[in-house]
Amino acid sequence: MTFLQMLILAVVQGITEFLPISSSGHLILVPVFLDYPDQGPMLDIAVHIGSLLAIIVYFFKDAWGLARGGFATVGIGHAPEQKRLFWWIVLGTVPAVIAGLAIKTGALNGVAVALFGLKIEDGDLLASLRFTDLIAFNLIFYGILLGIADYFGREDRSYEDLTWRDGLLVGMAQALALIPGTSRSGVTMTAARVLGFGRVEAARFSFLLSIPAVAGAGVLIVPDLMDAGGEMVMEALITGGLTFLAAFGTMAFLMNFLKRASMLLFVIYRIAMGVLLLWMF
Repeated sequence: MTFLQMLILAVVQGITEFLPISSSGHLILVPVFLDYPDQGPMLDIAVHIGSLLAIIVYFFKDAWGLARGGFATVGIGHAPEQKRLFWWIVLGTVPAVIAGLAIKTGALNGVAVALFGLKIEDGDLLASLRFTDLIAFNLIFYGILLGIADYFGREDRSYEDLTWRDGLLVGMAQALALIPGTSRSGVTMTAARVLGFGRVEAARFSFLLSIPAVAGAGVLIVPDLMDAGGEMVMEALITGGLTFLAAFGTMAFLMNFLKRASMLLFVIYRIAMGVLLLWMF
Protein backbone atom coordinates (compact mmCIF):
# COMPACT_ATOMS: atom_id res chain seq x y z
CA MET A 1 0.00 0.00 0.00
CA THR A 2 1.37 3.42 -0.98
CA PHE A 3 1.64 6.38 1.37
CA LEU A 4 -1.10 8.18 -0.59
CA GLN A 5 -3.48 5.26 -0.04
CA MET A 6 -2.72 5.23 3.68
CA LEU A 7 -3.19 9.01 3.86
CA ILE A 8 -6.57 8.83 2.12
CA LEU A 9 -7.76 6.04 4.43
CA ALA A 10 -6.57 7.97 7.48
CA VAL A 11 -8.30 11.20 6.46
CA VAL A 12 -11.53 9.40 5.56
CA GLN A 13 -11.50 7.51 8.87
CA GLY A 14 -10.53 10.54 10.93
CA ILE A 15 -13.35 12.63 9.49
CA THR A 16 -16.10 10.01 9.38
CA GLU A 17 -15.46 8.18 12.68
CA PHE A 18 -16.89 10.96 14.83
CA LEU A 19 -19.39 12.41 12.39
CA PRO A 20 -22.53 10.20 12.46
CA ILE A 21 -22.13 9.08 8.84
CA SER A 22 -20.44 5.64 9.16
CA SER A 23 -16.67 5.38 9.02
CA SER A 24 -16.72 1.66 8.19
CA GLY A 25 -19.03 2.29 5.25
CA HIS A 26 -16.78 5.03 3.88
CA LEU A 27 -13.65 2.93 4.36
CA ILE A 28 -15.21 0.19 2.26
CA LEU A 29 -16.18 2.73 -0.42
CA VAL A 30 -12.65 4.18 -0.74
CA PRO A 31 -11.29 1.26 -2.82
CA VAL A 32 -14.57 1.11 -4.75
CA PHE A 33 -14.38 4.72 -5.92
CA LEU A 34 -10.59 4.98 -6.26
CA ASP A 35 -10.03 1.50 -7.69
CA TYR A 36 -7.69 0.49 -4.85
CA PRO A 37 -7.43 -3.04 -3.46
CA ASP A 38 -9.72 -3.43 -0.45
CA GLN A 39 -7.60 -2.76 2.66
CA GLY A 40 -9.51 -5.39 4.65
CA PRO A 41 -10.86 -5.43 8.22
CA MET A 42 -7.39 -5.52 9.83
CA LEU A 43 -6.36 -2.09 8.58
CA ASP A 44 -9.87 -0.81 9.27
CA ILE A 45 -9.38 -1.66 12.94
CA ALA A 46 -5.90 -0.10 12.92
CA VAL A 47 -7.30 3.27 11.84
CA HIS A 48 -10.04 2.94 14.47
CA ILE A 49 -7.29 2.66 17.09
CA GLY A 50 -5.89 5.97 15.82
CA SER A 51 -9.35 7.43 16.43
CA LEU A 52 -9.38 5.88 19.90
CA LEU A 53 -6.18 7.71 20.85
CA ALA A 54 -7.77 10.97 19.69
CA ILE A 55 -10.74 10.32 22.02
CA ILE A 56 -8.47 9.67 24.99
CA VAL A 57 -6.46 12.83 24.37
CA TYR A 58 -9.46 15.09 23.68
CA PHE A 59 -11.53 13.74 26.59
CA PHE A 60 -8.54 13.13 28.84
CA LYS A 61 -10.30 14.36 31.99
CA ASP A 62 -13.27 12.03 31.38
CA ALA A 63 -11.05 9.14 30.35
CA TRP A 64 -8.94 9.58 33.48
CA GLY A 65 -12.12 9.67 35.55
CA LEU A 66 -13.18 6.34 34.09
CA ALA A 67 -9.72 4.95 34.81
CA ARG A 68 -10.04 6.11 38.42
CA GLY A 69 -13.40 4.36 38.57
CA GLY A 70 -11.75 1.19 37.36
CA PHE A 71 -9.02 1.47 39.98
CA ALA A 72 -11.64 2.10 42.68
CA THR A 73 -13.44 -1.06 41.60
CA VAL A 74 -10.41 -3.15 42.54
CA GLY A 75 -9.85 -1.23 45.77
CA ILE A 76 -7.28 1.33 44.59
CA GLY A 77 -8.36 4.84 45.56
CA HIS A 78 -11.81 6.21 46.38
CA ALA A 79 -13.93 7.57 43.51
CA PRO A 80 -17.56 6.46 43.98
CA GLU A 81 -19.04 8.63 41.19
CA GLN A 82 -16.38 7.59 38.68
CA LYS A 83 -16.78 3.98 39.78
CA ARG A 84 -20.48 4.07 38.95
CA LEU A 85 -19.88 5.60 35.51
CA PHE A 86 -17.09 3.11 34.87
CA TRP A 87 -19.48 0.21 35.37
CA TRP A 88 -22.15 1.73 33.14
CA ILE A 89 -19.55 2.04 30.37
CA VAL A 90 -18.49 -1.56 30.96
CA LEU A 91 -22.12 -2.68 30.83
CA GLY A 92 -22.62 -0.75 27.61
CA THR A 93 -19.66 -2.57 26.06
CA VAL A 94 -21.01 -6.07 26.75
CA PRO A 95 -23.49 -6.23 23.81
CA ALA A 96 -20.80 -5.26 21.30
CA VAL A 97 -18.40 -7.82 22.77
CA ILE A 98 -21.01 -10.57 22.53
CA ALA A 99 -21.91 -9.61 18.96
CA GLY A 100 -18.25 -9.36 17.95
CA LEU A 101 -17.39 -12.77 19.38
CA ALA A 102 -20.47 -14.30 17.76
CA ILE A 103 -19.37 -12.95 14.39
CA LYS A 104 -15.71 -13.91 14.82
CA THR A 105 -16.56 -17.47 15.87
CA GLY A 106 -19.08 -17.90 13.08
CA ALA A 107 -22.04 -18.34 15.43
CA LEU A 108 -24.14 -15.91 13.38
CA ASN A 109 -23.25 -17.32 9.96
CA GLY A 110 -26.22 -19.66 9.89
CA VAL A 111 -28.60 -16.87 10.91
CA ALA A 112 -27.28 -14.58 8.15
CA VAL A 113 -27.70 -17.31 5.54
CA ALA A 114 -31.20 -18.26 6.71
CA LEU A 115 -32.58 -14.72 7.02
CA PHE A 116 -30.83 -12.89 4.21
CA GLY A 117 -29.52 -15.63 1.93
CA LEU A 118 -26.06 -14.15 2.42
CA LYS A 119 -23.15 -16.07 0.96
CA ILE A 120 -20.45 -16.33 3.64
CA GLU A 121 -16.99 -16.22 2.07
CA ASP A 122 -14.36 -18.29 3.89
CA GLY A 123 -16.56 -18.29 6.98
CA ASP A 124 -15.94 -14.54 7.49
CA LEU A 125 -19.28 -12.80 8.05
CA LEU A 126 -17.77 -9.32 8.45
CA ALA A 127 -15.97 -9.58 5.12
CA SER A 128 -19.18 -10.80 3.49
CA LEU A 129 -21.04 -7.70 4.69
CA ARG A 130 -18.70 -5.33 2.84
CA PHE A 131 -20.99 -4.56 -0.14
CA THR A 132 -22.50 -1.29 -1.33
CA ASP A 133 -26.22 -2.18 -1.28
CA LEU A 134 -26.12 -2.89 2.45
CA ILE A 135 -24.10 0.27 3.14
CA ALA A 136 -26.58 2.36 1.14
CA PHE A 137 -29.61 0.93 2.94
CA ASN A 138 -28.07 1.45 6.38
CA LEU A 139 -26.98 5.00 5.57
CA ILE A 140 -30.56 5.90 4.66
CA PHE A 141 -32.39 3.90 7.34
CA TYR A 142 -30.25 4.87 10.32
CA GLY A 143 -29.96 8.42 8.99
CA ILE A 144 -33.74 8.77 9.13
CA LEU A 145 -33.77 7.34 12.67
CA LEU A 146 -31.09 9.85 13.69
CA GLY A 147 -33.13 12.71 12.27
CA ILE A 148 -36.31 11.64 14.09
CA ALA A 149 -34.51 11.10 17.41
CA ASP A 150 -32.70 14.43 17.16
CA TYR A 151 -35.82 16.42 16.22
CA PHE A 152 -38.15 14.95 18.84
CA GLY A 153 -35.62 14.03 21.55
CA ARG A 154 -35.55 15.88 24.88
CA GLU A 155 -32.42 17.59 26.19
CA ASP A 156 -32.94 17.36 29.93
CA ARG A 157 -30.28 14.86 30.95
CA SER A 158 -26.49 15.05 31.28
CA TYR A 159 -23.61 12.60 31.38
CA GLU A 160 -23.77 12.52 35.18
CA ASP A 161 -27.37 11.26 35.00
CA LEU A 162 -26.35 7.96 33.38
CA THR A 163 -27.97 4.82 34.77
CA TRP A 164 -27.31 1.14 34.14
CA ARG A 165 -30.33 1.13 31.83
CA ASP A 166 -28.86 3.92 29.69
CA GLY A 167 -25.54 2.12 29.45
CA LEU A 168 -27.18 -1.13 28.39
CA LEU A 169 -29.55 0.40 25.82
CA VAL A 170 -26.91 2.58 24.17
CA GLY A 171 -24.54 -0.41 24.28
CA MET A 172 -27.10 -2.55 22.45
CA ALA A 173 -27.33 0.16 19.80
CA GLN A 174 -23.52 0.20 19.54
CA ALA A 175 -23.53 -3.51 18.70
CA LEU A 176 -25.49 -2.71 15.52
CA ALA A 177 -22.52 -0.69 14.26
CA LEU A 178 -20.69 -3.89 13.38
CA ILE A 179 -22.82 -3.80 10.22
CA PRO A 180 -21.21 -1.41 7.67
CA GLY A 181 -23.13 1.78 6.95
CA THR A 182 -24.77 1.95 10.38
CA SER A 183 -22.26 4.31 12.07
CA ARG A 184 -21.23 3.60 15.64
CA SER A 185 -21.32 7.26 16.63
CA GLY A 186 -24.57 7.80 14.75
CA VAL A 187 -26.52 4.90 16.23
CA THR A 188 -25.28 5.53 19.79
CA MET A 189 -26.09 9.24 19.53
CA THR A 190 -29.54 8.27 18.24
CA ALA A 191 -30.12 6.04 21.26
CA ALA A 192 -28.82 8.68 23.66
CA ARG A 193 -31.08 11.36 22.14
CA VAL A 194 -34.09 9.04 22.51
CA LEU A 195 -33.15 8.66 26.19
CA GLY A 196 -33.23 12.43 26.69
CA PHE A 197 -29.55 13.42 26.48
CA GLY A 198 -28.62 16.68 24.76
CA ARG A 199 -26.59 16.64 21.55
CA VAL A 200 -23.24 17.44 23.17
CA GLU A 201 -23.86 14.99 26.02
CA ALA A 202 -24.96 12.29 23.57
CA ALA A 203 -21.75 12.77 21.59
CA ARG A 204 -19.66 12.74 24.76
CA PHE A 205 -21.22 9.49 25.96
CA SER A 206 -20.90 7.95 22.48
CA PHE A 207 -17.20 8.71 22.26
CA LEU A 208 -16.38 7.48 25.76
CA LEU A 209 -18.39 4.30 25.19
CA SER A 210 -16.21 3.59 22.16
CA ILE A 211 -13.00 3.40 24.24
CA PRO A 212 -13.33 -0.21 25.51
CA ALA A 213 -15.05 -1.40 22.31
CA VAL A 214 -12.33 -0.14 19.97
CA ALA A 215 -9.57 -1.13 22.39
CA GLY A 216 -11.00 -4.66 22.48
CA ALA A 217 -11.11 -4.83 18.69
CA GLY A 218 -7.48 -3.71 18.65
CA VAL A 219 -6.50 -6.54 20.98
CA LEU A 220 -8.23 -9.05 18.70
CA ILE A 221 -6.12 -8.08 15.67
CA VAL A 222 -2.76 -8.37 17.48
CA PRO A 223 -2.35 -12.08 16.54
CA ASP A 224 -3.28 -11.29 12.92
CA LEU A 225 -0.75 -8.45 12.79
CA MET A 226 1.97 -10.70 14.19
CA ASP A 227 1.24 -13.27 11.49
CA ALA A 228 1.06 -10.60 8.77
CA GLY A 229 4.68 -9.54 9.09
CA GLY A 230 6.59 -6.29 9.45
CA GLU A 231 5.20 -4.55 6.37
CA MET A 232 1.59 -4.83 7.53
CA VAL A 233 2.53 -3.69 11.04
CA MET A 234 4.28 -0.61 9.61
CA GLU A 235 1.29 0.21 7.40
CA ALA A 236 -1.03 -0.10 10.40
CA LEU A 237 1.18 2.18 12.55
CA ILE A 238 1.53 4.87 9.88
CA THR A 239 -2.15 4.87 8.98
CA GLY A 240 -3.19 4.86 12.64
CA GLY A 241 -0.91 7.83 13.38
CA LEU A 242 -2.28 9.85 10.47
CA THR A 243 -5.81 8.96 11.57
CA PHE A 244 -5.13 10.34 15.05
CA LEU A 245 -4.36 13.78 13.61
CA ALA A 246 -7.43 13.88 11.36
CA ALA A 247 -9.70 12.48 14.10
CA PHE A 248 -8.64 14.98 16.74
CA GLY A 249 -9.43 17.92 14.48
CA THR A 250 -12.79 16.44 13.49
CA MET A 251 -13.78 15.81 17.10
CA ALA A 252 -13.02 19.40 18.07
CA PHE A 253 -15.15 20.60 15.14
CA LEU A 254 -18.09 18.33 15.97
CA MET A 255 -18.28 19.16 19.68
CA ASN A 256 -18.38 22.88 18.86
CA PHE A 257 -20.82 22.35 15.97
CA LEU A 258 -23.33 20.49 18.15
CA LYS A 259 -23.46 23.38 20.62
CA ARG A 260 -25.22 25.52 18.03
CA ALA A 261 -26.67 23.21 15.38
CA SER A 262 -28.75 20.05 14.97
CA MET A 263 -27.94 16.73 13.29
CA LEU A 264 -29.90 17.70 10.15
CA LEU A 265 -26.78 18.25 8.03
CA PHE A 266 -25.57 14.71 8.73
CA VAL A 267 -29.03 13.24 8.11
CA ILE A 268 -29.21 14.91 4.69
CA TYR A 269 -25.71 13.70 3.83
CA ARG A 270 -26.50 10.10 4.82
CA ILE A 271 -29.68 9.95 2.78
CA ALA A 272 -28.05 11.62 -0.25
CA MET A 273 -25.05 9.28 -0.10
CA GLY A 274 -27.29 6.23 0.26
CA VAL A 275 -29.42 7.23 -2.73
CA LEU A 276 -26.29 7.96 -4.79
CA LEU A 277 -24.87 4.50 -4.01
CA LEU A 278 -28.12 2.77 -4.97
CA TRP A 279 -28.21 4.72 -8.22
CA MET A 280 -24.56 4.01 -9.08
CA PHE A 281 -24.38 0.35 -8.11
